[in-house]
Order: sequence, then structure tokens, then C-alpha cells
Amino acid sequence: PSQQILQEGAESSRRQLLIEALVSGGRVDNITMVMGLHPQYLSSFWKTQYLLLRMDGPLPYHKRHYIAIMAAARHQCSYLVGLHMAEFLQVGGNPAWLQGLHCAPQKLRNLNEINKLLAHRPWLITKEHIEALLKPGEGSWSLAELVQALVLLTHYHSLTSFIFGCGINPEEEQDGGQGCRPPSPHSDSSPASDDSVGGSGGRDAMREVEVLVERMKLLQEGQLEEESVTQEEMATRFELEKTESLLVAPSDITDPSLQSNVLCFVEDPEFGYKDFTRRGEQAPPTFRAQ
Repeated sequence: PSQQILQEGAESSRRQLLIEALVSGGRVDNITMVMGLHPQYLSSFWKTQYLLLRMDGPLPYHKRHYIAIMAAARHQCSYLVGLHMAEFLQVGGNPAWLQGLHCAPQKLRNLNEINKLLAHRPWLITKEHIEALLKPGEGSWSLAELVQALVLLTHYHSLTSFIFGCGINPEEEQDGGQGCRPPSPHSDSSPASDDSVGGSGGRDAMREVEVLVERMKLLQEGQLEEESVTQEEMATRFELEKTESLLVAPSDITDPSLQSNVLCFVEDPEFGYKDFTRRGEQAPPTFRAQ
């Protein structure tokens, strides 16, 4: 409810922020519209984005936007990819780079491995990954450049989650209203249309929930028949059932309907998230840095 989101005076604050967005960028994107429901948060977010993309720093502007594209493409978020492809061209980026990661300079391509790990399994990063990027030679990074690049990567990995979580659709002029929806590995249907918030994606999710509920009922019925089953054993069965259910998407499946303008920036697309710790398995060592 709006009364829970916007406090007294916040509506005028939000309006002022949206006017500033229109004046500075010539448009108000959907991220701004959604985040504007929390004006103070939007204001902090804007300052962060402005510092990362517009203010002085070791990386030239066009490379900052290209790194944003790489990060968003890793999570298959075509909304952000399209947004920063346009920004990349506006600040003088080479259009040939947008044909895919293979057309970018080696220096940017060297970020692929650490981008992949940061996006899906950040606990696997070691000091060797940092050393490899800083090592003198062709395509080497300075420490200042690498710090800014890593902040950009993690910032856009997180922003992708915000976009998917809020169900933000592309602006009509961006790419015809297609493609910010996260991939659905269990559905071969075409991308949802602009007004399909409760459409095929919602129906697929409901079916998955119904299947899981049915499985849980069967387990409970089985428990009544097996009185000797302990509470701990039942908890383990429920956890296993949930993990193996349709709600948990396998990491090695890529949605075939995803546009080529996203996948062209991704190498090793089948690499995805795996649980950090599993019962009975030794956890991988964590990399800690001051």
C-alpha cells in the first residue's frame, strides 16, 4: 500500500527525483520508476551509479558500460544489456565490440573468468585469479582499474537480481518490449509479452508449486504409514524433495529463446550456481581479503 511506502512529503521528493532523471538523461527508465517508490533509496542508488559510470576513475566511460554488459549478460538480463549497449555507443564505444565478447579487446576478455565466478560461485575466487589479471603483459590490469571493474561487476550482478525480483519490463523503445524476464529452464514457451505479469510465467510457477505440494502430501501420507520415521528423517526427505523439485532450476540448462544479443557476451554459458555447502561434503575454502 502506498501509505506504507511513501511518508509525508515523500511524494514531492519522488516527483523531484523523477524530474531530475528526465532532465539529466532525457528519459525516466523503469528501474527509476520502481525504485522511486523509496525516494531515499533511489537517491543513494543514483549517487552510486553516477560515481561508478560518470565520475573520474581509471577506466574510460565506454569500458565501464561494456563491463556492465558483461555482468548483466552473465545473468542473462537483456534489459540491462540493451540499456548499456545504448549507453556504450553514446559515449563513443566501438560498435564492433557489440558483436560479442570475442570482438572486444583481450584486456576485457580477461575479465570473463572472474565475472563468471563472481556471478555464480564467488567463494571459488582465489588470489591467483587476481594475480593473473595484474600480471604484466598484454591485456594486464592496473590495481586501480581492476578494483573499479570488480565493483562494476558486482554492482550489476546485484542490480540484475533487483530487476528480476521486481519483474521490471523493458521500455517500449528499448527492444520492442522483449527480454528482461529471467530464463525459465522448464518451459519452451516464447518470452512473455509486456502485460503478462500473471501470464504464462505465472502459470508455470503455479504448476511447479502444485507439483511440489503434491509431493509433500505423498511424503506425509508415507510418514503416517511408517510410524518409525523420525522427525529428522522427514525433514531430510522434505529438503531432498524440494531440492529435486521443479522449483530448483538446474544450472546447466540455457533457455533457447534467449536473444543472441545477450548470449554473444557470455562464454561458458552452462556454468552456473551450485550449493556452497552440502551435507556430508567438505565446504570449499573461502578467500578473505582485507
